[in-house]
Amino acid sequence: MKAIKKVIVGAMLACMPVLAAASEGGVHLDKAPLNLQDQASLQRGAKLFTSRCLACHSASAMRYNRLNDIGMSDDQIKAELELPEDVKVGSTMQSAMDSNSAKMAYGVAPPDLSVIARSRSADWLYSYMRTFYADQSKTSGWNNAVFPSVAMPFVLADMQGEQAMEDGHLVLKTPGSMSVAEYDAAIADLTNYLVFMSEPAILVRHQIGWIVLIFLSILLVLMYALKKEIWKDIH
Repeated sequence: MKAIKKVIVGAMLACMPVLAAASEGGVHLDKAPLNLQDQASLQRGAKLFTSRCLACHSASAMRYNRLNDIGMSDDQIKAELELPEDVKVGSTMQSAMDSNSAKMAYGVAPPDLSVIARSRSADWLYSYMRTFYADQSKTSGWNNAVFPSVAMPFVLADMQGEQAMEDGHLVLKTPGSMSVAEYDAAIADLTNYLVFMSEPAILVRHQIGWIVLIFLSILLVLMYALKKEIWKDIH
């Protein structure tokens, strides 16, 4: 048994320099300011997602009516998200562009974004959408500091403006329709929504979790009182 423990510890120590090197070589990710209790943020994120992202990306595991969970009625979903007449609130979120056309346009089919926040992480998404910069060597005219040589064009350029990479730092050359703070807030809303979309039941799960914890706390007090009552004569 001791020999096995030594082997395991030795393997872990041997891997530490490799893990440290991998961490140091990674791209810095900014912390995403998530707040899944902020329904206004989630609704703004949903509107930004459906108006910009759904043009090319689908979210086939998400139905429009799940937005009821973040305080949007069916009428609000239809009106504020400007759903076409043939799209029902019970429909899944499908891209406006079919995958073959998208592949021909960008060289690769845009991924489904249903669970992108779980596969990439909120910090990655928040940083990624804020680090596009102009690069004329790329077919799309854009590159990304978090995802170098990404095929996706920068669909939010009108909002953020045009950034340039200078000496390893991003510099805003041409302002967009939003200030830096406003754009960061919009991407925070979008990231917030993508995290919600990756697990729509998360809000209900958290509520149930708190109820269970409160119940167990009350039960613990009652059981302790019962224990004291049973053992009082013995002690």
